[in-house]
Amino acid sequence: MSATIRGKDDATGLRVAIVVSRFNEFITMKLLAGAREALIAHGAKAEDITEVWVPGAWELPLAAESLAETSRFDALVCLGCVIRGETTHHIHVGGEAARGIADVTLATNIPIGFGVLTTDTLEQAVARAGGKDGNKGADAAMAAVEMVHLLSAIRKSQ
Repeated sequence: MSATIRGKDDATGLRVAIVVSRFNEFITMKLLAGAREALIAHGAKAEDITEVWVPGAWELPLAAESLAETSRFDALVCLGCVIRGETTHHIHVGGEAARGIADVTLATNIPIGFGVLTTDTLEQAVARAGGKDGNKGADAAMAAVEMVHLLSAIRKSQ
């Protein structure tokens, strides 16, 4: 008989740090609101949520690593918005932010919800920050919560 291990969407008692990029702040504020609302709706206390602001998506991995190393948080959520411009800059910033965040979560074993939008247009970003396509900040927060419980279940199953 096979076993199934799944996480759950219960943020009760979890300490979560949300790292937010100031660049494209009119979008990232909406992502942050979605993340906070989702965490609280699923049991987190407002006082257990810490917000950390960084200049842009490029700086997300370093702040996430520093927060993870404190051992104060059960999960992190990284939020940012990189919109295509006239050059290829968006490819480098978005890709390196993703790589850096992945490196941090693998090195520290702390779940990090990835809520960095990489869009072609402002309209696409608006749609993903509480518009017609939902709120990717909320999705990232809940992915981090689920991973906290999944990793705990995996460790208990050994």
